[in-house]
Amino acid sequence: MYTIERKDIVNTIKDMFIDAAYHLGDDFVAKLKSSYKKESSQLGKSVLSKIIENQDIAREKQIPLCQDTGVSVVILEIGRELIFDFDIEDAVNAGVRLGYLDGYLRKSMVRHPLSRINTLDNTPAVIHYEFIDGHDLIIHAAPKGGGSENMSRLAMLTPGEGEQGVIDFVIETVKLAGGKACPPLIVGVGIGGNFEKAALIAKKAIFRHIDDQADNEVDRKLEDKLLKLINETEVGPMGLGGITTALAVKVNSFPCHIASLPVAVNLQCHSARKSEVTLHGKKINNTH
Repeated sequence: MYTIERKDIVNTIKDMFIDAAYHLGDDFVAKLKSSYKKESSQLGKSVLSKIIENQDIAREKQIPLCQDTGVSVVILEIGRELIFDFDIEDAVNAGVRLGYLDGYLRKSMVRHPLSRINTLDNTPAVIHYEFIDGHDLIIHAAPKGGGSENMSRLAMLTPGEGEQGVIDFVIETVKLAGGKACPPLIVGVGIGGNFEKAALIAKKAIFRHIDDQADNEVDRKLEDKLLKLINETEVGPMGLGGITTALAVKVNSFPCHIASLPVAVNLQCHSARKSEVTLHGKKINNTH
């Protein structure tokens, strides 16, 4: 069996959230620059140039890309050969706490949705768990902004509505969001499962690499179709018009009930902050 020390998880989580808040991924910046060259609207080009300039400033000065440093979302892929003698959820939250304090990131979490008293350290994180083969711990972290999250939606369609119903719902969601979700977007789409599964796989979709494609051919074709249709809406950068409403569409699917067709749309703004780190377990020496 293998283990990972608590301090390594805490420090890794801390560094991941600070790094994600300050830096957009190189692949994402390249996509922004490519879209700038293709954008036909002068106003749209101007907005894209400001987004690119903003990330340059954040990277150089080591300051947050956006004042909204979001809900701390963490996905843990845990190797089945790993064991922990501590509460891993507590370790994740300790890392978030340190990251938001040491990185001077805005604390946006409230203790209760109705009483609205700030927790003052951005905890608790929203944590999802998966189990994988081996003895690695793969950590995915994202400070997910409230603006794009607020414009995300879920619908329980009927099977008869089919692919066109999914397309119509996604396009409607993007149009309703307009500039409020801070496009250009990454559009995560979850199809199937049930009510909560559709939302979860839509969330996981926005963690995918910007240039990857769905494994399933049906999903892959739908990604291409949706990206074209979304950009034809001409919502444009920050909702001010243009052909760059989305940089990518990511579709994840899951088997579902014969009588249902759940679909969730999780919108990610142009400040697509995320980080991924793999920690390798250390072999436990059994002295008994």
